[in-house]
Amino acid sequence: MLLGYLFHSFQTMDAGLKLLTQEAIALLQNLISTPSFSQEEQDTADIIEQFLQKYGVITQRKQHNVWAKNRHFDPIKSTILLNSHHDTVQPNRGYTRDPFSPDIEAGKLYGLGSNDAGGALTCLLATFLYFYEQQDLPFNLLYAASAEEEISGHNGIELILDEIGKIDFGIVGEPTQMHLAIAEKGLMVLDGVARGRSGHAAREEGESALYRAMDDIACIRAYQFPKISEVMGPVKMSVTVIHSGSEHNVVPDSCEFTVDVRVNECYTLEQVLAEIQSQVQSELKPRSMRMRSSMIPLEHPLVRAGLALGREYYGSPTTSDKALMPFPTLKMGPGDSARSHTANEFIYVSEIESGVDIYINLLLKLHETLV
Repeated sequence: MLLGYLFHSFQTMDAGLKLLTQEAIALLQNLISTPSFSQEEQDTADIIEQFLQKYGVITQRKQHNVWAKNRHFDPIKSTILLNSHHDTVQPNRGYTRDPFSPDIEAGKLYGLGSNDAGGALTCLLATFLYFYEQQDLPFNLLYAASAEEEISGHNGIELILDEIGKIDFGIVGEPTQMHLAIAEKGLMVLDGVARGRSGHAAREEGESALYRAMDDIACIRAYQFPKISEVMGPVKMSVTVIHSGSEHNVVPDSCEFTVDVRVNECYTLEQVLAEIQSQVQSELKPRSMRMRSSMIPLEHPLVRAGLALGREYYGSPTTSDKALMPFPTLKMGPGDSARSHTANEFIYVSEIESGVDIYINLLLKLHETLV
């Protein structure tokens, strides 16, 4: 009933769209006030599911993932996935505000997950509702609010891809200032272990695993992969964690360190792993080989629709669920990636308003190219 009113408003005036955008902002505030750390998203999944059902939408759910199809879903047509995640990281230690208080001050909506990726999540939901009742769409829409994105978990979008049906291409909602992240670097996290021989630090005894690790870390820091992507740039390696020793007077026999590797499309993860291992003495073990680089062609209709709206394209250095999708995806959403995981995270209310508008116009422009 409520959706019918709004849809009628869409056809006659801007009032329905404005109301829907206001509802999206209120939903985001509700989500912010509800803790949803990765693997603990039960309550926000409930909120999203109930919000959709309030508009008469038939929802489906598996664990903490919620999805729905447009009312006039036609299996003959292409299907576009509208996806973002509703889990968050733990609050940054530098917070001076309550991370779960969704306050609006000077046009900023504060709160954990507001920017990453609550803004995109709710804007995509509003966009889905805008088109939900339309019968003449040349494509289907499938909205999915997924879990465990922040930890690249197996019970997020990956859990439901086989159940939601065939997807032809999609939009992954992440903070990109509504520009077009057509490419995304892959992610491989390596756990390195350097081995040595313990001894007393006061005598010339033992072989320090810490020093061996330092040599390898210096090599990793200096090494440059020769192939550089025009869109993504070079492969980037960063040693981010190191641990060794237990006593000041004992030469350590092992040293553990972690390497964050961001891989462009010029290499497979296997190739990068083999090359790094050939350069160092330490044993390297990847935590996962799932998060591969991805790219949607510039000539894809979805990208061309975005360019026609004056949006810019680029390659993203950060990794998202885009890496887990075996079909072309465009990463795009309101907010700024530089604010993600920061203390006192926020998104501008105007970014949410323009985000809904741009998403809708992107699909309308796509509509024009497909009919």
